[in-house]
Amino acid sequence: MSTWQAMHSLSRDSDVKQRRLAPGTTRRVFGYARPYKRSIAAFLVLVVVDACLVVATPLLLKSLVDDGVIPRDSGVVVRLALLVALIAVASGVLTLVQRWFSARIGEGLIYDLRTQVFGHVLRQPIAFFTRAQTGALVTRLGNDVIGAQQAFTSVLSSTVSNAVSLVLIVGAMLALSWPLTLACLALVPFFLVPARWMGKRLAGLAHDQMNLNADLGTRMNERFNVAGALLVKLFGRPETEDAEYSERAAGVRDIGIRIAMTRSVFFVALTLVASLATAMVYGVGGVMAVGGTLTVGTLLALTALLARLYGPLTALSNVRVDIMTALVSFERVFEVLDLEPLVAESPDARDVPGGPVRVDVEHVAFSYPSADEVSLASLESTANGDRRASGPVLRDVSFSVEPGSLVALVGPSGAGKTTITSLVARLYDPTGGVVRINGVDLRHATLSSLHDVVGVVTQEAHLFHDTIRANLDYAAPGASDAEMEAALRAAQVWSLVEALPSGLDTVVGDRGHRLSGGEKQRLAIARLLLKGPGLIVLDEATAHLDSESEHALQRALDEALRDRSALVIAHRLSTVRHADLILVVDDGRIVERGTHAELVAAGGLYAELYRTQFSEELTEVLDTADPVDEPARG
Repeated sequence: MSTWQAMHSLSRDSDVKQRRLAPGTTRRVFGYARPYKRSIAAFLVLVVVDACLVVATPLLLKSLVDDGVIPRDSGVVVRLALLVALIAVASGVLTLVQRWFSARIGEGLIYDLRTQVFGHVLRQPIAFFTRAQTGALVTRLGNDVIGAQQAFTSVLSSTVSNAVSLVLIVGAMLALSWPLTLACLALVPFFLVPARWMGKRLAGLAHDQMNLNADLGTRMNERFNVAGALLVKLFGRPETEDAEYSERAAGVRDIGIRIAMTRSVFFVALTLVASLATAMVYGVGGVMAVGGTLTVGTLLALTALLARLYGPLTALSNVRVDIMTALVSFERVFEVLDLEPLVAESPDARDVPGGPVRVDVEHVAFSYPSADEVSLASLESTANGDRRASGPVLRDVSFSVEPGSLVALVGPSGAGKTTITSLVARLYDPTGGVVRINGVDLRHATLSSLHDVVGVVTQEAHLFHDTIRANLDYAAPGASDAEMEAALRAAQVWSLVEALPSGLDTVVGDRGHRLSGGEKQRLAIARLLLKGPGLIVLDEATAHLDSESEHALQRALDEALRDRSALVIAHRLSTVRHADLILVVDDGRIVERGTHAELVAAGGLYAELYRTQFSEELTEVLDTADPVDEPARG
């Protein structure tokens, strides 16, 4: 083992040793190793054989000198030299085969863990993603998974190889000259104690470096995405941004210099102790060789073995930290896998029947779950805030959406409208009451059939950083170009797509930022129309459209909603005047219900909201109208 590898082993964060693993972690780790048990066994056999070859070469060197060079027997010299060369070739081949097994085991384990974590995270409720930090999730799929797989590759092979090497090297040295061997071992404390101290120093510096790099990376991520760059352009001060980034980069630079110098001191110290031990062997052993109590070949073999002794000693002295580091990585991965999704498919789930869709919301109450129910403190940037449940958000909400009808939800912001649509789409489950679609309680419906029946367009349309075709295909895999064109025409956006240089194969950019807000929204509606669900949920889907686009899209929606049920959130009341039923939501309750005419005539909250909006719209029209020329004064 090289001095650099020994230094890396000692520089692991020593705080890991203080961690107490969750019960059953080790057993679960071996469970992941089970599919690779034959490969691991073959890998360990190769590691042991390769470790044995470490001792073989110095012993052959002894025979080459004592039995070949000194007696001037060239035949022995040639045979042993060829044998040393053969061992070198065999060691190289073994190294390649070991690497193949190591890669197969390690990459296979990474694949297993990543696919499990990715699929499990995607099945978490939307509340999970509102709290978890994206960077922390990416780290679990990246660094922690890689750290976990090292338990079966780097740590396992290093521990077995170093243990076997150490036993064989010490045994061979004792057999060659036990007095010199004991003298060499007496220097071990002078080697390990400073190394351990330096290792703790390096661990602390490495921890600080990771924090500084994470801070620097977070700042770049926030500024380099489209939304962040736009915010900086509009509100940022270039000089301040440069100065703050320079300050953080300077911190990374300074600690990098300190780490480099500490490692250099460490490297020199390890080399010095090893050199002193070698000098002692040469000095004492040389005197013994002159006196005839030790052969020259034995002296050379001892020095060669000594050079291979301190690396395994250093690594094994820190093996507990290495193992714990790998197990802690496993534990962090298991922490995510053990978080049960709050919204899950029940064992007795059945499909929602097809055909016209009827929605029944019966005496529903709802409170947003506490942080501990849906998230992990370790995935949140600030986990010391209020982690309790939200308190009542909806109270005794009941209504029905008849097949083919349009029901509108209106009311002040924060009243609970979006929460109601979230329950209908089963982003959450109600804490009281029941939501049914075509008679099936959503808690007992298969998620795939629910997704087929319910289509949602949110207020902030999200598009993947991919082509228009790929974004549409996400809703209806395998859809033809003609079907996509029909959906785009219905959403009043085909003329835009047709005019683009690459048409459907145009890349929309990060979160669709190459398009305007209205264009993104119309593409999202086209995606919904291509899916063709029986129930359409619109959460203020026309919010980002200008008047002309809104009227065009409204006509398209009228056509698309024909023979379909619809649940629509609207802040602009003029868009839902023709709804079959308007529900006025306030403080988590339905306080009024009826048609537009009925609610205006009732003179309640709806009438007040409508008069306020009508007055604002009329004022806006008058302010933008052409002024009438005043008559000339006489």
